[in-house]
Amino acid sequence: MTATGFSSIAMQPELQANLASLGYTAMTPIQAQALPLILNGKDVIGQAKTGSGKTAAFGLGLLQKLDVKAFRVQSLVLCPTRELADQVARELRRLARAIHNIKILNLCGGMPIGPQIGSLEHGAHVIVGTPGRIEDHLRKGTLRLEHVDLLVLDEADRMLDMGFQQSLDAILAHVPRQRQTLLFSATYPDQIRSLSKRVMRQPVMVKVASTHDSSSISQHFYRIGLNKHRMAALRLLLLKFRPGSTLVFCNTRRETGEVAEELRSHGLSALALHGDLDQRARDETLVRFANKSISVLVATDVAARGLDIDSLDAVINYHIARDPEVHLHRIGRTGRAGNKGFACTLYSDNETYRAERLGEYLERVIKPETLPPFSVLEKPTFKPDMVTLQIDGGKKQKVRPGDILGALTGENGVAGKQVGKIHIFDNCSYVAINRDAAKPALKKLTSGRLKGRSFRVRRI
Repeated sequence: MTATGFSSIAMQPELQANLASLGYTAMTPIQAQALPLILNGKDVIGQAKTGSGKTAAFGLGLLQKLDVKAFRVQSLVLCPTRELADQVARELRRLARAIHNIKILNLCGGMPIGPQIGSLEHGAHVIVGTPGRIEDHLRKGTLRLEHVDLLVLDEADRMLDMGFQQSLDAILAHVPRQRQTLLFSATYPDQIRSLSKRVMRQPVMVKVASTHDSSSISQHFYRIGLNKHRMAALRLLLLKFRPGSTLVFCNTRRETGEVAEELRSHGLSALALHGDLDQRARDETLVRFANKSISVLVATDVAARGLDIDSLDAVINYHIARDPEVHLHRIGRTGRAGNKGFACTLYSDNETYRAERLGEYLERVIKPETLPPFSVLEKPTFKPDMVTLQIDGGKKQKVRPGDILGALTGENGVAGKQVGKIHIFDNCSYVAINRDAAKPALKKLTSGRLKGRSFRVRRI
């Protein structure tokens, strides 16, 4: 297909008008290749990295196909993490906002199941959720999928990595065989190939090259010799470049905690993201990193999937990725939306073969650079520009971002430019405040009122 405009695609006028109002005019490569096939009812395997626009590709196909008058579950979108499911559900609602009476329901683990059961009793057209929680509802009989005619497996490789194979099989047993299936994956290992053969009918493969423009992401490789030098090398890079936000990738869950703890012991602002965190701790960790009150987030590939984080300054591979495609997926998290970013990769003598294999994949010779001198370790550490205040009130208490901003900037309050991102959850809220204004902001919220009430506020 040569045309790249959404207007060249035959879709409902309401969808077209809404796309124009959202500023969606030119299609991304994955949209240009996949959307005509999806609209034509084909099963599609889409291989593309996060941020490629795949949600709009399957979302528009899903909405075009939907019969709003038939109030039953017609589409099911499965995602590996709650964060990705939230992101997908938000995007689908944006794409659907010009079509009246569409109900999109998000069913994820880590949230109380009771309210979800109540929502399901009122019906829905589209379900977005995580495999474990969808399976829970099927087991309880609170969700029925016999009318699903479109199934989407988003980030399918990570779903399998996270051990959701059994849950997927259980869910597939409840979905009609005569359906359209769309599978999206950043990588295409044997597991995904096997899954696609089992659950899809004559799928069309659409692949968008996972390359990155060297003008937006500068890549640097450092050979560290012995494994014991890895932590010192990481500290050298952080203290030399002093990025405001860095995502450090480890290959194992255990390492994430160890690396974050070691960085903190040296005065750096770091947290770990791994599967052992409960949902509240995970939410809080992601909020603090996204709002720039934590400088370094240490995570595995599985834990980092589906993170909705803007303007990430740097990615550091603590270990070189086992798979070259995973390497591209990692570094693609920086240098987005026209921003500049840089990616650093550490590898030991024992990992040289991986570096050589990656070089072949990237079609370049990987030449290791010299690490900054050890004198850099004498430099003082740096603190994030922002701090986070937690308010014990959220959506259920009718707290809105405007309420928090108004309370902070009211009489004798802080300046609006000193207030950063505001995140509202069901029963709590988080607001980022410039470090210099943290004390007066805390005092203002503690002594003042929100929605006519006093809420407990603390700095975290």
